[in-house]
Amino acid sequence: MGKLWSGRFSENASSLLDEFNASLNFDKKLYQYDILGSMAHAKMLHQQGILTTQEYEDIVKGLEQVRQEIEAGEFVFDISDEDIHMAVEKRLTQIIGDAGKKLHTARSRNDQVALDFRLYVQAHNEMIRQLILRLIDALVSVAKEHSETMLPGMTHLQHAQPINFGYHMMAYASMLKRDFERFESSFKRNNLSPIGCAALAGTPHPIDRQLTAKTLGFDEPTLNCLDTVSDRDFALEMLFNIATMMMHISRLSEELIIWSSSEFGFVTLSDAYSTGSSIMPQKKNPDVPELLRGKTGRTYGNLISLLTVMKGLPLAYNKDMQEDKEGTFDSVETAEISLTILTEVIKTMHVNKERMEEACMIGHLSATDLADYLVEKCGIPFREAHFITGRAVALAEQKGCDLSELSAEALQGIDNRIGDDVTEYLSIRHSMNARSSEGGTSTQRTVEQIEKVSEWLKEKEATLEA
Repeated sequence: MGKLWSGRFSENASSLLDEFNASLNFDKKLYQYDILGSMAHAKMLHQQGILTTQEYEDIVKGLEQVRQEIEAGEFVFDISDEDIHMAVEKRLTQIIGDAGKKLHTARSRNDQVALDFRLYVQAHNEMIRQLILRLIDALVSVAKEHSETMLPGMTHLQHAQPINFGYHMMAYASMLKRDFERFESSFKRNNLSPIGCAALAGTPHPIDRQLTAKTLGFDEPTLNCLDTVSDRDFALEMLFNIATMMMHISRLSEELIIWSSSEFGFVTLSDAYSTGSSIMPQKKNPDVPELLRGKTGRTYGNLISLLTVMKGLPLAYNKDMQEDKEGTFDSVETAEISLTILTEVIKTMHVNKERMEEACMIGHLSATDLADYLVEKCGIPFREAHFITGRAVALAEQKGCDLSELSAEALQGIDNRIGDDVTEYLSIRHSMNARSSEGGTSTQRTVEQIEKVSEWLKEKEATLEA
């Protein structure tokens, strides 16, 4: 059986063209969506009187056999078939005869691939959202346990102000919540059916696009067929959402790498998610977060690659668009394994509370509290209070202690307006809990954040299950 489009040609395609032109080696991943779309299309053709009942039943039965052959590893993928659409159709026709040739009525590979690819993206959008929720849940669980565990909050990677570890975990939960919402928004915006657009301008056959859209779980058909077969925004949104999410994952991974180092020792990663050295037997390497950090770059590359493919294309479909899938498949698979393994890393890591709290006594973390005390209790203008606090920090440096360890008498030697109650304000824990404005690091506010995100998690989990 020759190529399905070979009627126009007098010469056979060269084997070199087959190798260069074919997408079957990678788009065979779409087989289940191709079969699902074909079944929905056949259902519509039957309802519209384009297929007889017998033809429709034969097509459905034949497509089910094709699915079983692929999943059993019995299907022979022939590169000369070019893509998964032709491979499935050719095998279907071999199984059921001429009825298989009628399946392509009122459609083109242009709208067929747009459908298959969109179904893939939408299905994996849901999977990624489920995995994001699991990771957020793991972060929230750690936050619940450590809403009073102190650690140094940093800017410029320098000790700045005391916060609690639960608060730090909720910062990443907040990032991932935004990631979830981006995927959710993309799903709703792109839940439109391309099938029935044919090559670019619709079809003269009396089709019902509303029926196929409903059958496949879409909200409605796309609006304009010329745009539809040219559109890969749904894939670009997926790639952007993944790249942004991976950036957040990379930031958390960087902190896990730093925190698990001997210099910090804030967390200990589970042996199950660490590796050793081939030459240094004492080593325990944080390879999982390092790989997560590294894989982020490939998701950026996949986004830029597809943006570059699409930037100069005239309407409608162009063969360049065959380059849309490999990068998307790669980013999707990278995102799913990254979310899965990071969740396990977070769930199994040990938090070294003592090391974190010891670190809070380095870097004079309550300096801002002394400045605030001078403004609020002593009526000193902030700029002057800032200067006085700087002198107090210099004194603590001379004495080889933390600012919070200076006595009231020592501080009064710098400025006699300072009261005996100043040491209470310089306590590291008091400093952390004093930051009680909405969204702040106090234990009370951290618990509020945990409760809000926990409620949001329940709502989103219920929505996805439905």
